[in-house]
Amino acid sequence: MNLRPPKNGKEYICLAIESSCDETSAAVVVNGRKVLSNIISSQIDIHKEYGGVVPEIASRHHLNNINPVIDSALEEAGIGLKDIDFIGVTNRPGLIGALLIGTATAKALAYALKVPLIGVHHIRGHICANYIADTELEPPFTSLIVSGGHSTLADVKGYTDYEIVGQTRDDAAGEAFDKVARVLGLGYPGGPLLDKLAKEGDPEAIHFKRVYLENDSYDFSFSGTKTGVLNYLNGKRQKKEPVNDADVAASFQAAVVEVLVNKSIKLAKERGRDKIVLAGGVAANSCLRKTLEEKCRENGIKLCMPPMILCTDNAAMIGAAAYYEFIKGSNGDGMDLDAYATAAL
Repeated sequence: MNLRPPKNGKEYICLAIESSCDETSAAVVVNGRKVLSNIISSQIDIHKEYGGVVPEIASRHHLNNINPVIDSALEEAGIGLKDIDFIGVTNRPGLIGALLIGTATAKALAYALKVPLIGVHHIRGHICANYIADTELEPPFTSLIVSGGHSTLADVKGYTDYEIVGQTRDDAAGEAFDKVARVLGLGYPGGPLLDKLAKEGDPEAIHFKRVYLENDSYDFSFSGTKTGVLNYLNGKRQKKEPVNDADVAASFQAAVVEVLVNKSIKLAKERGRDKIVLAGGVAANSCLRKTLEEKCRENGIKLCMPPMILCTDNAAMIGAAAYYEFIKGSNGDGMDLDAYATAAL
């Protein structure tokens, strides 16, 4: 990697901005690993009323929140704008209106401060959250990225070198969790509520299908498993038979987690990787964390997991990802940097 030379021994300071969905976040990160501040303004309570994120409402709140959040991040870090060496911002993928707020703000700041601007892929950010959690972590490794919109297996060969080996063909794991939670009447956000309820149930009470697809495939498909839950519930209700919601939640969660974990272990062993890195919002799921930890231990693989605060959307992880793009020696992105709702990793 072509690294930038040290700047008179001074560390590189990044102001990072994240606004891809319903969290407005700004962080100050030093050399991609040291977090001086990580301010997150969540809109969960606002969107609860609608049972999910409403893009137009999310965008309006990002517009209202982004400047105060940046001010708070700088204040908590104890620095001013003049101390910033470069700016990192999520510009893909996500809700387009939400992304545009963060991207426009970052471009304005980079232009005014005359510092480099680095556009960051949101999912790369989730992976890089682990560099903050474990300052000794280095590639290569296998990464499992699970969120509301993504179920992805990647072979991370270098800090900026990613190969997608498997991804969802229909519902992502987080999306499937949310849909089943909605059917069970758990409310929003569904994933954490389903995880909580599952702790009261028996994961072996009901068998829901595990979908592995073709023998050599690392892709995921959870739509059929989700449909199995819906069919089970409809059958019970039509017969007026009682349903143990906790058993349904635990059994469904176990089916999804089993596939995620087994494919991750298989890929790591196939590629000769001795580390698996967990990333994304669903990385906070207690069953996934526990099961993956047990399987990694059995197979002699080190598991890296971010703390809960770094599992959900936050700007610190964007600052980490931006740093590794920055030190490659490029001049960053121009003022024509745009936002994209979808983008390959």
